[in-house]
Amino acid sequence: MEKLAIDGGKPVTSRAAAKRWPVLDQTDRDAVLRVIDRGIVAGSGAPEASSLEKEWAAYCNRKYCLATCSGTAALHMALAAAGVEPGCEVITSAFTFLASASCALHQNAVPVFVDIDPRTYNLDPNKLERAITRYTKAIIVPHIQGLMADMDPIMKIAKKHKVIVIEDACQAHGATYKGKVAGSIGHMACFSLNNLKNLCGGEGGLLVLDDETWKQKASLVRMFGDEVDDESKLRVYNASILGYMYRTQELPAALARAQLAKLDTLNAIRRKNAAYLIRELGKIKGVTPPYVPPRLEHSFFMFNIRLDPKAAGVSATPVDFRKAVEKALYAEGLHIGQWQTMPVPAQDLFQTQWGYGRTGCPWDCEKYKGKMKKRRASDRPYDPDNFPVAQALCRNYTVVHGIHPPNGLPEMKNIVAAFKKVFANLDVAMAHKDDRIYPHADSSLYGTG
Repeated sequence: MEKLAIDGGKPVTSRAAAKRWPVLDQTDRDAVLRVIDRGIVAGSGAPEASSLEKEWAAYCNRKYCLATCSGTAALHMALAAAGVEPGCEVITSAFTFLASASCALHQNAVPVFVDIDPRTYNLDPNKLERAITRYTKAIIVPHIQGLMADMDPIMKIAKKHKVIVIEDACQAHGATYKGKVAGSIGHMACFSLNNLKNLCGGEGGLLVLDDETWKQKASLVRMFGDEVDDESKLRVYNASILGYMYRTQELPAALARAQLAKLDTLNAIRRKNAAYLIRELGKIKGVTPPYVPPRLEHSFFMFNIRLDPKAAGVSATPVDFRKAVEKALYAEGLHIGQWQTMPVPAQDLFQTQWGYGRTGCPWDCEKYKGKMKKRRASDRPYDPDNFPVAQALCRNYTVVHGIHPPNGLPEMKNIVAAFKKVFANLDVAMAHKDDRIYPHADSSLYGTG
């Protein structure tokens, strides 16, 4: 039996062998140089930003797109456009990135969480309706790690209660739901363009929508709330609403345009790599690879697996088993480790409810005061135990990194070989569960300094 690397053996591979993301070629260099040669490097109406907006709106089958500095900014702009204000509640998933919830705080609204589906890890439509109150203004629906949420029942519930649906598609560029591309179903949708995402601009974000009034309000929020003169089309430096500086720049917009031309091709490689891993890792007892429901196309921003000690024949807690397997796989040369370590409502921000300057705002805002207290007495809205599925997921899941292009079958075979080696020596791996090893994806894998 081959000796584990964590126990002094030879690693299956090295993290340096994994090819990094994003895939950059001459088309990307040409796009960036085009900006430099032109000499226009910024401006919401600049040529690269404007072209990116048109191209992404067309990709998502939308009338309008606004390019922003981040996906978080896009989420905030969407809520502002939808009229979310103090006294409102915004529903989102308990397992997501913080921005899906914190954007509500930027509008002085209160986030409300819903537990997840145990197979897709997306917001569970069966638990959505009970979270809606007369204060609910919007539902932010994350498409987690590249898999779209079950949008049909979500849209049906939202229509019944006259609630606005915002797709948080920051991780789902090019994913589809029953033939419809991510970003085309909700009332609005938001995307991120940071260096890790399937569509990469280095940094940036995109908001897509069809309503012109919402577009105009979101545009104001994007640029200081400044009005533009109808006749001259010039800024008059008169802020009509509270706005921010959420504009993008020409260099990231140009890079994103070049990457957009390759998005579908690169996503196809991700799906091919993921299909191989799902098939091969699914043969290992104790490993549960991602589930993709029928008629959905996953874009595999991340490749999530769950680790089950009982199925593997190991007497251990899910947390101890996960940590032991992660450390052993990391020693074998894999980029591996958790993303979110707890449900979002378990984070200190929601446990303390300090809000702005420790004032308790928005929970203690006069327009909302008392509502949350009534909820707290019966529902304990941010009690992590209210989200048992998300809690369980955070105990036993991990992310296998490196399935992105230009990695292919050789790299996928190394991943499978490392898993087989570790699972053939689980007793040894468990003996090293307390070793001072900290599994993670090396920053160089995603072009991060």
